Amino acid sequence: MVTEEGCHYLSSALNSNPSHLRELDLSYNHPGQAGVQLLSDKLKDPNCSLKILNLDHGEPFWIQPGLQKYFCDLTLDPNTANTQLILSENGEVKYVEQQQPYPDLPERFKDIPQVLCRESLTGRHYWEVERTGWARIAVAYKTISRKEGTVNKFGYNNKSWCLFCTVDGFVVWHNNVSNNIPAPSRSSKRVGVYLDWPAGTLSFYSISDTHTLTHLHTCSTNFTEPLYAGFKVFDSSLSLCKITQKTNN
Repeated sequence: MVTEEGCHYLSSALNSNPSHLRELDLSYNHPGQAGVQLLSDKLKDPNCSLKILNLDHGEPFWIQPGLQKYFCDLTLDPNTANTQLILSENGEVKYVEQQQPYPDLPERFKDIPQVLCRESLTGRHYWEVERTGWARIAVAYKTISRKEGTVNKFGYNNKSWCLFCTVDGFVVWHNNVSNNIPAPSRSSKRVGVYLDWPAGTLSFYSISDTHTLTHLHTCSTNFTEPLYAGFKVFDSSLSLCKITQKTNN
């Protein structure tokens, strides 16, 4: 079992012999947040040959103040909402069959029930959402197309990354490439998202009823534009959550 301490040894090994390892699979290990960050940085190191890093199904852990300090309040942008979505002031987005009489705006998604949030994200940010059914939980560049066509769905283009939540598990999508992730034993309807824009990482977590987190997947890339949180629902609804910081007694 590889722990956070073990990740430091792996990082040192990669530094001393940078051309030796190209793929590293740490699924079902306990790398910790610092270990995840340390090894994710190696993917962006031009002197390191590591190209593939799998960190799926890490250990559950409490949200710590170090992560919670990045919590951000997000606001759904009604100007981007598809006409089959209804937004509530409490941060809920709901799919309806009857199209709503929204004004025709260039920033509105034309035929896909998607919506973006207003906030431009370029730092470190954390948020949580709770869903009632299938949903896509995404981040996207503002330049994502709003026109008709499946290619403009979150995760089907190079402008967006998403976690597709289904009954059986999860699927990570980017640029029309998918990665299936079975649902962990502690899986629930709540998902946490941690974006570290400067480091180029986007992490998804399944959150249990006792508010422990299980790492699902981390996307590693080089972000080139500000990101916006986005959601897609169909025959379901999704709500932005408030979280309470854990304190030590």
